[in-house]
Amino acid sequence: MSTKRTWEAPSAVQRLGILRRSHSVAIVGMSDKVSRSSYFVATYLNSSADYQLFFVNPLLAQKGKQVLGQKVYATLADLPEAPDIVDIFRRHEDLPDVVREAIAVGAQTVWMQLGLWNEEAAEIAQQAGLHVVMDRCIKIEHARFHGGLHLAGFNTGVVSSRRQITA
Repeated sequence: MSTKRTWEAPSAVQRLGILRRSHSVAIVGMSDKVSRSSYFVATYLNSSADYQLFFVNPLLAQKGKQVLGQKVYATLADLPEAPDIVDIFRRHEDLPDVVREAIAVGAQTVWMQLGLWNEEAAEIAQQAGLHVVMDRCIKIEHARFHGGLHLAGFNTGVVSSRRQITA
């Protein structure tokens, strides 16, 4: 596996466009553990964004579990509708197959979370006409574009045009 990155990521304006055009997000690799990043992202999107959310995890679906009060599906094909964005929280080697599933169900975008970069998966998606975002957190991007992030990465709750004085 080559560590050289040759794929060109969408610009901030393009990522904002993806988020604005989208109405639904399927989180593949959703966890019921509150300490997992997929759970944190789902909690944020559920409370701070106007997306229809779908959760995909075959093990949780097999057990009939719900997460955040919602049904968990075994596969993208089991969803009641095609999601606009497939947000992926899976291992690197699983990414091409998840992208193929996203293509098969008619998704418009595959979004690979922080730390995930797979140029083979990106190429498969782009050849099928999907938008691709890699190594970025959809929660961070959404908050950033909607005024919910401070330079330190969180919302301070302070609205001011005055420069903050730090000691």
